[in-house]
Amino acid sequence: MKVGIYTLGCKVNTYESEYVTKCLTENGYEICNFDDICDIYIINTCTVTNTSDIKSRKIIRQAKRRNPSSCVVAMGCYIQKKEELIPEIDIAIGNKDKSNIINLIEEYFKNKEKIDVVIDRKELNTFEDMFIDKYLSRTRAFVKIQDGCENFCSYCIIPFVRGKCRSKDFNKTIEEIKTLVKNGFKEIVLTGIHTGNYGRDINTDFATLLKEIVKINDLKRIRISSIEITELNKEVLDIIKNNDIIVDHLHIPIQAASNEVLTIMNRKYDIEYFKNKINEIRAIRPNISITTDIIVGHPGETNEVFEKSIDILKEINFSKLHVFPYSKRDGTVSATLPQIDEPTKKERAHTLLSLSKSLELNYMNKFINQDLEVLFERTIDGYSIGHTSNYLQIKVKEIIESGTFKNITLEKIEYPYIIGKIKGN
Repeated sequence: MKVGIYTLGCKVNTYESEYVTKCLTENGYEICNFDDICDIYIINTCTVTNTSDIKSRKIIRQAKRRNPSSCVVAMGCYIQKKEELIPEIDIAIGNKDKSNIINLIEEYFKNKEKIDVVIDRKELNTFEDMFIDKYLSRTRAFVKIQDGCENFCSYCIIPFVRGKCRSKDFNKTIEEIKTLVKNGFKEIVLTGIHTGNYGRDINTDFATLLKEIVKINDLKRIRISSIEITELNKEVLDIIKNNDIIVDHLHIPIQAASNEVLTIMNRKYDIEYFKNKINEIRAIRPNISITTDIIVGHPGETNEVFEKSIDILKEINFSKLHVFPYSKRDGTVSATLPQIDEPTKKERAHTLLSLSKSLELNYMNKFINQDLEVLFERTIDGYSIGHTSNYLQIKVKEIIESGTFKNITLEKIEYPYIIGKIKGN
């Protein structure tokens, strides 16, 4: 049978979809383009914003319209909310039982009856073990080491759909990474819903895991998908300081550059703490790229607060801002507060996006005429494209095999790329 898979949302979803793909191919299913006429469509949904909900529903309905006799499987965070299981869904899976997808599909085709295995989020208390030995279309391999979140930031729906924090078995994590490296993957991206929380439920911690990963032979890069500022403790920073295998890039969400808004958001730090920690990081890695997430237009963000936030973001000097207009999520504390109008949010988002581009260009300019190692990932229109350790996107006018590292002289910016040439050419 032909299967099309569509993934929305985060790197955790990407990992889980890759695992589902592996299960299907190993059981004789044919993976096709999602836009093809398929027997089965699988949509791994997201619910982090209202837009995510809308897109999840849209993709589900489009799949059923494309082939009304198909089996539509919808899984993930939007389905876990279970506010509305739209009629186009034949198999509903929340954030448990994704690894059981083969049995569920076989049951559906045997009985031709809808299946709903979404459980209450309070029962999401064990890590659903998955193991990937290769990726079909990537040069960097994601490894999901953690699931769930218990921070309950006032704006966020994710703790309600991902459940409590739970971690992948320590030895299985190391084994999975070693297997991926053995199969040719030189860069590993550690990912989770609350990645830095790893290990607290299994009597270990994130620093201990990193110490073991850096020992793996032939692994060239470790990238952390995202980490909270409060989890960059002395132990983690010591590992970053002493191991170049950990890339020169950290993504650290600030979410708001204002103590007033951070308090409303129920974040676990203030601006002074954040700035001091960033200074600690730059003291050990002076050229590191530090990117961030910021929510614009959250309740409590007055015009004065917003203007001060711009100054703080400039002072911290991130290398890029990922800007998200605040999205009201029913069931969260922030949804009960006075809301900021959409035009204001849109205008502020535009301002921050302009600031982000300026910050990004300033950071990129620091590396012009320098030589950096690039992992090449794809080829487009005669150019090979890849990333440096500090996550600069590089284009070279040569065909370079995907998965190859090359030392590149960076010559000029053609935003969002830096154009370079192989060192010595």
